[in-house]
Amino acid sequence: MSVVTTFEKRKREKQLKYERKLLRELSIDGLKKSIVVHFSAARIRSSLLIEEGMEEACFDVAIEAYLTGGDFSRFAAYGEDMESAKKRCRREIRHFTDTLFNFWLYYDYGMNSLQEESIYFACEHFVDYWWKEGYDRGVRRRKLRLT
Repeated sequence: MSVVTTFEKRKREKQLKYERKLLRELSIDGLKKSIVVHFSAARIRSSLLIEEGMEEACFDVAIEAYLTGGDFSRFAAYGEDMESAKKRCRREIRHFTDTLFNFWLYYDYGMNSLQEESIYFACEHFVDYWWKEGYDRGVRRRKLRLT
């Protein structure tokens, strides 16, 4: 007798396997450098960047955006360009941006050291950068047939 598995379970296992493969190409040093590059332009005090909790929040959002970009790279195999794929997941990208922005606002509560508009643009650019990075890596993996 064979084991019966559900379609959803099999789909989730396949997704996790793909995400693990995609995450192997991501480096912690690259994430740290990206945080410094994207958020130093927003005129944030340097002590905010050193805090471990804020760094982890940025890591979480960057990884989620990276994996989402990698997931949506499957549409490139059908001839769809990056901008069309990005439009498909604009809700997720907006959610990641708002989440990161709210982390920054919560962390800065009471200190008033952030300029809200500039930090929102920095969050938007940060999420967009990591989404594109995941998308490019996903396209490359599919072209090389590494998936």
